[in-house]
Amino acid sequence: MPSDPRLPEHLSLRMKRLGLQERDLVERFIRGSGPGGQKINKTSSCVQLRHLPTGIEIKCQHSRSLLANRVKARDLICDLVEQRELKRKARRRFEAEKRRRQKRQPSKGKKKINVANKRRHGIKKRLRARPGMDE
Repeated sequence: MPSDPRLPEHLSLRMKRLGLQERDLVERFIRGSGPGGQKINKTSSCVQLRHLPTGIEIKCQHSRSLLANRVKARDLICDLVEQRELKRKARRRFEAEKRRRQKRQPSKGKKKINVANKRRHGIKKRLRARPGMDE
């Protein structure tokens, strides 16, 4: 059950799924900026929303409606938290794959190629020796 009955149910479910709680949000209503003349200069329909645990701050004035801006700001916070979580999961997956690749032993074919390259490199270095110095 959402803490604010005016917020849509799908938004409160999304916030619950992401672990966002209303008590972690600090909401301020400020005057918007940009075109709109006297109306925008007088009404505080712009929503500034801060999520305290993550430090994410959103300023939303997409609509003239205060309620629509409150919903949109929460939706934007959810988007950002979701993106952070996806990046964190992708980074963990990448690190695990990197460790797996590093631990893997080279195949027999790759070992043959490596030995051949080492022999070739050794021959090249022996050719750099001073003339008359035989092994």
